[in-house]
Amino acid sequence: MIKGILGKKLGMSQVFGPGGELIPVTLIEAGPCYVIQVKDEKSDGYSAVQLGFCQKRESRVNKPLRGHQDKAGKGYFYFLREIRDEDASSVKVGDEISIADVFNKGDMLSVTGTSKGKGFQGAVKRHGFGGLPAGHGSLIHRATGSIGASAYPGKVIKGKRMPGHMGNRKVTVRGLEVVDVKADKNILLVKGPVPGAKGQLVILRKQGV
Repeated sequence: MIKGILGKKLGMSQVFGPGGELIPVTLIEAGPCYVIQVKDEKSDGYSAVQLGFCQKRESRVNKPLRGHQDKAGKGYFYFLREIRDEDASSVKVGDEISIADVFNKGDMLSVTGTSKGKGFQGAVKRHGFGGLPAGHGSLIHRATGSIGASAYPGKVIKGKRMPGHMGNRKVTVRGLEVVDVKADKNILLVKGPVPGAKGQLVILRKQGV
């Protein structure tokens, strides 16, 4: 069976562990997903499985995507994502992948999602700069400060931390533990926070296999 699945972040909650400790968890609605395409080394150069998640009305799908998804015969989906897997041949087009097929309680996984967008931010918020003096007649408090390097090399060095767009990037968090699997509700409880806002797509991959 493949080592990943698509899901939707529902939000955060908390549960009690066996020793009475409080564990912060993220609730993720994972699957069911359907295999739309299977790629292999011979025809595509790499092994992967394309999964479809979150049903979509036919009227909202363009003709090329409709033809592509018709091969699976499982309807149409908002999200189509590939998961690399050396054992992609273990599934076939049209197969249903449920949460219980991939994860068990105690498994370690990595979660990929799009971080929350913060817009254009200054260096203090974006990089944690301390800012300039707040008193003694200072008129500048949250500016970046000097960014140059005098006569040599006489330019702003590449990679200088400066104001700019913050967030809204693809982020992967590794080493997260599966606290519980509620297969009847397609809900996965993952220890700690995962990237993104409520309702956003996340890609879950199993680690250590």
